[in-house]
Amino acid sequence: MALNLKTFTTRTLTAAVFVAVLLFCICGNYVSFTGLFFLVAIWGLFEFYQLSEKLGAKPYKLIGFIAGICLFSYSIMANSNIALFYPVEKMIPLIFVFIFFVFIVALFDSEPHTVLNIAHTIAGLIYAVIPFMILINISCIDKAYTYSHHTGNWYDDMAPYNFHYVLGIILLIWASDVSAYLVGSLIGKNKLYERISPGKTWEGSLGATILTIGCSFIIANWYPELALKHWIAISVLVCIFGTIGDLVESMLKRQAGVKDSGRIMPGHGGILDRFDSLLFVAPFIYAYLILIQ
Repeated sequence: MALNLKTFTTRTLTAAVFVAVLLFCICGNYVSFTGLFFLVAIWGLFEFYQLSEKLGAKPYKLIGFIAGICLFSYSIMANSNIALFYPVEKMIPLIFVFIFFVFIVALFDSEPHTVLNIAHTIAGLIYAVIPFMILINISCIDKAYTYSHHTGNWYDDMAPYNFHYVLGIILLIWASDVSAYLVGSLIGKNKLYERISPGKTWEGSLGATILTIGCSFIIANWYPELALKHWIAISVLVCIFGTIGDLVESMLKRQAGVKDSGRIMPGHGGILDRFDSLLFVAPFIYAYLILIQ
């Protein structure tokens, strides 16, 4: 197939801007990091509700967005120094109110499938918002290290923020995605899950696991807050659950009859397309980091 120069240029420019913005915000400070992922989470929720509508549901968007904003705001404040002088836990009842208000709204919904609408409204919060909240928890998990690296600027010292964990995880996800594609393209023959994603192969997945584990040695050298054995374990989690996350998003799009979750990134689809692996990886890595503490 001939190379479409216009499409290739668009994809390359979009990818370059995406990577530049992502790295700038992550490596910046807690404000830039949480600000970026707040926008990502809410836009991801918007895309999920669009997929829900194509699947025949009518999620209660307004309540879903309000609950999502409250959930993410709680996570930002709970991990920041604001929690030292403001009782952030007072926000929890408000979050519960909005979530349960979904059921109250359903009572006055004349649509025949209100249970389906409720399920999709809450599923959007679980799938598109909570993983990015967990990412904030990961960035602030190493309080002893980050409190020793204060700069004196309030926006830098707003939280015990350490971007090393988050950036390390994202770099491993990129390594896994690229190596799976390259190895699969070169020697892939046996389909991993053809019904959902015909392009994925067992050879690609195995090659990605080996190469991503190799990359974990580099990450461990860059970010020694975690021992090498833990970065190796994280790389394995990335390969397993990153692939599952990719398959789950492919399943949602296939059932919705769409190629991409959105069009916010020309040539690359939507937010859910770009962060499908991270959505599944973040909860499992956070659980692992909590267990090893």
